Amino acid sequence: MKEFIEFIAKHLVDDPESVVVEENVRDENSFEINLKVGPDDVGKVIGKQGKTAGAMRTLLTAIAAKDGKKASLKILD
Repeated sequence: MKEFIEFIAKHLVDDPESVVVEENVRDENSFEINLKVGPDDVGKVIGKQGKTAGAMRTLLTAIAAKDGKKASLKILD
């Protein structure tokens, strides 16, 4: 799932080298993915009115639910 978010983020930004994705496991059934991008690319990942970020969260939630897990996505500054 980490690779999925990394793939999407790298295709959205101008500087794919600045994309950093970390996966933090909360417990055996839930985890959190932290996404860091360059300061100029934050708006591209969030999108207008947060629609791009919302879509990424929806896809991540669907993939995690398929495995019986819960996931959340944080976009860090």
